[in-house]
Amino acid sequence: MKLKFLIITLFICVLGFSQNKGTISGILTDKDSNNQALPFANVLIKGTKTGVNTDLDGKYSIAVTPGNYILQFSFVGYESLEVPVTVKADEKVTINRALGSGSYKLEDVVIKAAAPNRQKETALLLEQKNAVEIKQTIGAQELSRKGVSDVATAVTKTTGITKQEGSGNIFVRGLGDRYNSTTMNGLPIPSNDPEKKNINLDIFSTDILEYVSIDKVYNSKLYGDFAGGNVDIVSKDYKGNGYLKFEIGSKINTNAISKDAFSLQKGISNFGFNSSSIPSNPLTQYNYSSLQLETKSPIGSNFGISGGKSFNVGSEGKLNLFATASFGNDYASRNEGSAKGSVNGSGVVNKNFEDYSLVSYNTNFTGMLNLGYKINNRNKINFNSVFINTSSLSKEEYTGYIVDIANDGNGLIRRNKFEKNSLWINQLLGEHTFNERSKFNWGASYNTIQGDMPDRNQNIFRKEPTGYVLSSISAPDNHRYYQKLMENEVAANLSFDYKFSKTGEGEYKGKLTAGYNGRFKTRDFEATQFNFKANQGFNNTIVDPNSLDSFYNQQNLSNGYFEITTFRGNYQVPNALKPQTYNGEQYINGGFLNTEYKFNKLTTVVGLRGEYVFQKVKWNTQLDPTGGNDELDKLAFLPSLTMKYELTEKQNLRFGFSKTYTLPQFKERALFVYEDVTEVKVGNPNLYASDNYNFDLKWEMFPKSEELISLTAFGKYIQNPINEVTIASSTNDISFINTGDYGYVAGAEVEYRKLLFNFDDSNSKKLSAGINASYLYSNQDLNTEKVIKETDYNVVFTNTKSSFTGASDLLLNADISFFNEWNDKGSNLNTTLAYTYFSDRLYAIGTNDRGDLVDKAFGSLDFIAKSKLNKKIGIDFVLKNLLDPRIDRVQANSSGDVNVLSYKKGLSFSLNLNYQF
Repeated sequence: MKLKFLIITLFICVLGFSQNKGTISGILTDKDSNNQALPFANVLIKGTKTGVNTDLDGKYSIAVTPGNYILQFSFVGYESLEVPVTVKADEKVTINRALGSGSYKLEDVVIKAAAPNRQKETALLLEQKNAVEIKQTIGAQELSRKGVSDVATAVTKTTGITKQEGSGNIFVRGLGDRYNSTTMNGLPIPSNDPEKKNINLDIFSTDILEYVSIDKVYNSKLYGDFAGGNVDIVSKDYKGNGYLKFEIGSKINTNAISKDAFSLQKGISNFGFNSSSIPSNPLTQYNYSSLQLETKSPIGSNFGISGGKSFNVGSEGKLNLFATASFGNDYASRNEGSAKGSVNGSGVVNKNFEDYSLVSYNTNFTGMLNLGYKINNRNKINFNSVFINTSSLSKEEYTGYIVDIANDGNGLIRRNKFEKNSLWINQLLGEHTFNERSKFNWGASYNTIQGDMPDRNQNIFRKEPTGYVLSSISAPDNHRYYQKLMENEVAANLSFDYKFSKTGEGEYKGKLTAGYNGRFKTRDFEATQFNFKANQGFNNTIVDPNSLDSFYNQQNLSNGYFEITTFRGNYQVPNALKPQTYNGEQYINGGFLNTEYKFNKLTTVVGLRGEYVFQKVKWNTQLDPTGGNDELDKLAFLPSLTMKYELTEKQNLRFGFSKTYTLPQFKERALFVYEDVTEVKVGNPNLYASDNYNFDLKWEMFPKSEELISLTAFGKYIQNPINEVTIASSTNDISFINTGDYGYVAGAEVEYRKLLFNFDDSNSKKLSAGINASYLYSNQDLNTEKVIKETDYNVVFTNTKSSFTGASDLLLNADISFFNEWNDKGSNLNTTLAYTYFSDRLYAIGTNDRGDLVDKAFGSLDFIAKSKLNKKIGIDFVLKNLLDPRIDRVQANSSGDVNVLSYKKGLSFSLNLNYQF
């Protein structure tokens, strides 16, 4: 009886005790990321071991006895926060807070379950510190601070990377387009340019990304076509409360607004969605669009809308939605320009234009939908769809000497060009955790790219005392050119992780990863050029260059003033309208196995990848009217080794070694010629793959959350390297050649990020700076006998040694930023001054006594100011190219450098206003 009474008493006491407890609960959010939920953050009762982690929705709940407490919130990449709270019996206290960036020490917080928000600089630095792979990342927060609006500019803010002037093509450690690769969420994406392997990164707005990752050290999860680096665009995966954001802005270029008349070909849509095609009966009837020019007001504009929201699905599921759509246009102009073409080894110039200019109107429409469905804590599926349409309408004018056409310097070449590219990316990705040991990831994509050059037209004039006359020396002098490119690609990634060797602390020392990558793409390319040649008796007709419709029209065609032909002939030739074509097929199947193991402070990853590559190109062009084809296949076994040694809690030593290859591209192997005004590029069917051996050694130190010091030494040995080479021709044709037996690259990189001053404890006013630089030495053997033996081209190298095309000895990026937040309503100002510099770099290797073509060094300075007036309203002001340096390309002949291209871009000013609900 006494025992029963005692049990009842204890039960009542325990029940009474539990009923007297109070509860602290709430939601933790990220104040730097639209107050998205902050999962897996630490919530602790100070001075005790009582604490929890926030769930995927940022929610937490702690039961405590009545009393006064201090609640601690913390998370890697964010400042810690302490909140006093009083809890009464049976009472629920709600504490909602938001965390932001802070200057804490990295070792103060332990990651509990997941990586922090990858848009943030501090979080990405921490991820870089903990990762085994050697890579660099740049997040949306840093890109915003530096005023970066596109991915091409984004990657140039990291060490060892530059962008080719006038394009979105990048060079990684001095290695250009063919040595690099581009992926989105780990899946490959096609090129929008028939001459390039990689897509123009200019077309990707930073609005759609969470961060950009650059792998400059190979690992076996990547495709083996790798030597410079892989750029991976990671799309935004929104989590958090609903929001809706509107943005509007304007942009001007000083060169564009300073022109007396900014005129371009009329009839092209301002939104860039024109899709003109070859007119009906093009050889016998004049149904072509107008060549008239129209004056435009060169003030660019942009507007956009984006939003995101999360929805609960059942007891465990969650659906995250993010969507954005934007349109922008801008006007650009190259002024104070000159150009030369067909320069021989003695410096004799066949085309000498003392006046060169280019004006352009460019558009970019971007739409993106991202759906993330968390089925439960172990299964997640994401769907990504991105549509990008870009266009460029340009007018180039060259005035001066043209041999045999305008020997008195009285020539004029005008080229109007409209280019449109439509890219559609569709991706489905899955992540499934079976248990604490095993995990399965997969991804599949279907991408299409349609690149059109509808109706590029060019005319050559000679100015006489009575006016201008059209050149009639050669039929192609005056032409209209139509080009279409369609590429489709299917790709798949599969990988399975298995952890082994569990320690007493519950951690696993080892991990096996096995996987498969496959990509299957086809390309269909066709081009037709219609040549307009004045007939005898009408070839000295005076014309108005700004009103060519008065000469090129149906009446004059019917009266025999001119005739229209293709390279195959006139309307009397049965297949005259058959276009020039090339078609490409490429299949890559690869499997890999990685073994990762941690020996105390040393972590090692040994990888082996096997790949089979098949590439076939067929063509029917003016160089080979009967048609031809060529096949390339390669079986590659690619080992890799990555090692990371933790010297201290703040320092790592890393090592990487691998073997890879470099694959030639469709356009490089197709026997097709693309003619620009001052140069001509032609494919080489005899081109074949290179083999590469890569080495990296890196030391890095992370003094604080926002700080980094790193030093890297790297080297590459390349067998049978591929280069752009000037071949023997009257017009300085450029082709793609395996130029020698070997080449090598060696260099060093340094990066330093420093928080210079933190003016108060609340981290609301701070001055920070960053600098990264790389020094590169490249050298390769140039073997004339090898080229003559392996190709059909006549190439005699001017020199026996050369650096690699695209290689700069010195690259430099530097920036300094000041951040000031002056109230608790989110009002702040962030200003940044950013500088970029690259030294001379080789554009094309010289042959037949002609010197190398070299892009001369220059630096660029930008100023960015971004302000939040409150939590809803923001203003951005950006000044680009403040120094306005002269852009020069020279041909380095023995008699002295000949400047073959020179111009200035002018300054760009943009102002944007955004409002967020």
